[in-house]
Amino acid sequence: MTSDIKDIFKMRAINGWNLFWLISIPMSLAIFIEMMNTDMSQGAGVSDMIGYSVRWAIPFIYLVIAASSVHILFPSPFTKWWMRNRKHIGLCFAVAMAWQGLYIFIISTSFRGYYFEEIYYFRDELEGTVGYLFLVAMVVTSFQIGRKYVNPMQWNLIHKGGVYFLWAYAFSVYWWNIFYYPSLEPYGDPRTLDYILYWTGFTAFALRIAAWGKGRHTKLAKRDPDQATPTASKVLGSAIIVFGLFASATGHQWFESVSTFITGATRSEELVLWLPFWPLEPFLPLLMLGLGTYFLTMAKPQLAAGAQPAGLSE
Repeated sequence: MTSDIKDIFKMRAINGWNLFWLISIPMSLAIFIEMMNTDMSQGAGVSDMIGYSVRWAIPFIYLVIAASSVHILFPSPFTKWWMRNRKHIGLCFAVAMAWQGLYIFIISTSFRGYYFEEIYYFRDELEGTVGYLFLVAMVVTSFQIGRKYVNPMQWNLIHKGGVYFLWAYAFSVYWWNIFYYPSLEPYGDPRTLDYILYWTGFTAFALRIAAWGKGRHTKLAKRDPDQATPTASKVLGSAIIVFGLFASATGHQWFESVSTFITGATRSEELVLWLPFWPLEPFLPLLMLGLGTYFLTMAKPQLAAGAQPAGLSE
């Protein structure tokens, strides 16, 4: 049975470029059909297509960022297939983002009044531009023609930094949709899709934290099989993780006070204008998960050579 499953995931039809075409062609057709049914003579219609195309893209960046973590945590023929096709899944994301880029170009050139009155916001423009620069660099260096111009360290910086940034941009949009915009007068309650894309984005990165924690635990066990994490660290780490999970579902209760506190300093107010995602409200619960995982996998302090535990010296 296991051999049959492995054979299924090795089928050419669902690997490499065949997988890319299998996903990207139907996706592009769906976006094109939606465009044909949308009034593209109005700025509002083009704006709708910007949102529609990016909703196709987001699941793929989540799949890319979770791929290696899922394989570390749950190794199987499926996760091995997932890892093997991470590049082509990422290229499917790029196709959907190319559609979005087309609609952004149309609205910013043909409907400039609508764009600057209804859509343009400097922080969004800054984050979006950086995201597209990363995406272009990632696509170009995914092929040998572009990869030969960068060394391994530069390639890793482009791809890892790009995946993190693009995930952060998508994830933060849905965090704001759930925890901030519903408090404003023109906006209604979040849609079901907002919750789905928020929680899947949260889970994708939480899996990376869990995989990182597993790696730390494995290294600790190899270094000294008898060395256990101190009980106090385990309790503290577990408490921080629980608090982070609670914070991830209750952003509407704490984000305003936290934002006010962080941006209270004059220098921080300037960072809000120029530093993407600052002051990091959507990511604070995940930072708590990371901190809690760090304490859960902390080694006992090592005694200096020749030293004895307190209370045992003669």
